[in-house]
Amino acid sequence: MDFGKLADISRVDFSLPSDNPQTIRVLQTNRAIQPAPQIYVGCPVWANKNWVGTFYPPKTKEADFLKVYAQQFNTIELNVTHYQIPTTNTLEKWRKTVPPEFRFCPKFPQEISHQLLPQGKAGELTHIFCEAIRGLGENLGTSFLQLPPTFSPREYAQLESFLASFPNDITLAIEFRHPDWFKGDNFENVAELLENQGISTVITDVSGRRDVLHLRLTQAVAMLRFVGNDLHPSDFARVDTWVQRFKIWLSEGLQTIYFFAHEPNNDDAPMLAKYFLEQLNLHQNLQLKIPKSYQIPKQGDLFG
Repeated sequence: MDFGKLADISRVDFSLPSDNPQTIRVLQTNRAIQPAPQIYVGCPVWANKNWVGTFYPPKTKEADFLKVYAQQFNTIELNVTHYQIPTTNTLEKWRKTVPPEFRFCPKFPQEISHQLLPQGKAGELTHIFCEAIRGLGENLGTSFLQLPPTFSPREYAQLESFLASFPNDITLAIEFRHPDWFKGDNFENVAELLENQGISTVITDVSGRRDVLHLRLTQAVAMLRFVGNDLHPSDFARVDTWVQRFKIWLSEGLQTIYFFAHEPNNDDAPMLAKYFLEQLNLHQNLQLKIPKSYQIPKQGDLFG
């Protein structure tokens, strides 16, 4: 993921902001709705040949990548849908490949997010896309709309109109990237809109754009896109900090976590996701399934 990528992270302040008071209010409103939180952890791809022998068993065939991935993780940031809408047969094949508890989180096509939505013309293709992803059935998780860096608060009216007609059976989260969303009251205004519409925010933790680390939840759902730096020691320290923040949020009423691990080279993403699960189990007294590693990196490889 190139958004917010820095070549030199030595001067980056990776600390998390304080909680937004509105986030705590949202969580407390949803406290004790369900007995146990739903926690989904995964990566942005499953088709990675370099995982064979590390996070996929040796000699795993490409045709089996999704099946094996779904044995390791319980969600996927489905980026392929950003570039094309899969066919009905493809979606059915994916659905039959994964277990019932697995969740696909499809990204809206860029034709919608980057071209049609800013023009106020996204309705027809959005209907087609939503009808398609309904084919994932119970395996459909939270879809997400990644607004382009050019989509600013000036386009608020287009977003408001889009959400007013958005189908209420599709769970949605939105990622904001234009810097002006995070100035003045702009983000709180749009957060109120999302909260009223039952839509979540996407939180992005990336080195070069600390403003998008807003920590404003609008539902009892936290979708975190965590972008590491080649398994730099700070990646693990940041995960530790997030685990402690999630511990607080879970005690306040957080119902669902999506954690997507990104690395500049996604060969390393599973290791980061695995570490997050291990630490969440340790500090939250959970028994989440830990992905199996077929080749354990040496200590110097992780922290050298």
